Amino acid sequence: MVGVLLLHGSSGTPDLGRARLLEAEGYDVLAPTWAVTHEVPLESFPLDELARNDRVVVMGSSWGAEAALLLGALDERVDAVIAFAPSAYVWGRNLEDGSQRSGWTWQGKPLPFVPYDRDWQPDTDPPSFTGLYRQSLRAATEQMRIPVERIRGEVLLVAGGDDRVWPAVEFADEIVRCRGDRPTGVVTVAAAGHRAVLPGEETKTAGQRMARGGTDAADRELGALAWPEVLRVLAGS
Repeated sequence: MVGVLLLHGSSGTPDLGRARLLEAEGYDVLAPTWAVTHEVPLESFPLDELARNDRVVVMGSSWGAEAALLLGALDERVDAVIAFAPSAYVWGRNLEDGSQRSGWTWQGKPLPFVPYDRDWQPDTDPPSFTGLYRQSLRAATEQMRIPVERIRGEVLLVAGGDDRVWPAVEFADEIVRCRGDRPTGVVTVAAAGHRAVLPGEETKTAGQRMARGGTDAADRELGALAWPEVLRVLAGS
């Protein structure tokens, strides 16, 4: 039996439609609601509850993909990672007082993170944030990178070339480079945006107002291409 920990992104809404698709394929799925805030303990995700399975796969989208990759790198119980709109780096979170904190902690310690460049301003309405991430990366160090080379199983990355939230394809390329000869798959569609739509899913609408890129057709094309690869990784084949 394969257990799947399914992590949502910054919308704060669990991917229940995706969970139902995976359950229909016979997988043991947990899709927890987690507080999208700063210094989230990675240990707070319910991997323990999936220990009843022979294999555990963590699947996440956006900030959930960031968490999925970190869990794969830091928790040896994770057998594979599937990351939709992945990040190659640990990012901070803005607090109301203007300060920034790491998005995640591990064993009680905040992970080193890339701080957002305070000089950046959006130039579109609704705002696209890809420029913010690219500009902020100028201050990135090796310690702020997700150590994806430590993920012992396969990694599957699904990224849209028109992602306007963050440069997911560039992040995917960085992950592939850092993984070296370790098994790493990438599925991309140039015209797709931040949210791939798997076969049988509804288009996602939750979350704050921002440009996410893509079109419904391209996002569905990305999801259709990714789906057989998702099933292959889950099956461990």
